[in-house]
Amino acid sequence: MNIKTERLLITDLSLDMAADIQRNSVDEDNKKFVPDEVFETVEQTKEVVQWLLDSYHSPTGPFLYPILTNNQENIGYVQVCTIDEGWEIGYHIAKEYTGKGYATEAVKAFLPVILPQLHIHKIYGIVLEENIASHKVLEHCGFRLDYKGIALYQGENRSLRKYIFE
Repeated sequence: MNIKTERLLITDLSLDMAADIQRNSVDEDNKKFVPDEVFETVEQTKEVVQWLLDSYHSPTGPFLYPILTNNQENIGYVQVCTIDEGWEIGYHIAKEYTGKGYATEAVKAFLPVILPQLHIHKIYGIVLEENIASHKVLEHCGFRLDYKGIALYQGENRSLRKYIFE
């Protein structure tokens, strides 16, 4: 993967990114919205990164791609993974970089590449109701609201929104 935008590079994952991924994973937003993606140590992160690298060779992923700024700072990721309905997009921008439009820029650039790569025509975005920033990202990227209510999210019934992009 090598997607360039005006300010970003979406690229393949590598084991040497583990320290940056670990640092980005422990911010307050990640702990709040995707606690299963919080890694307390670099060693733990290396194990997960190796698993994700191995997943690149699977037809069902997950497929996670780091987001770097033009000066090579690792600021987050964009990913796709399978769900019961098909595929879901996910993304995280480290707290110190939020509010600058990076997630929207990355998702807009990623969709036209990943959809044909996976041979799919639709993808979902599932976000907690309280994650207003992620609602805005999906809406700015052309997703439409498909469901709003209580549903299973990381093993718990939570108030969420499910968006779809077709």
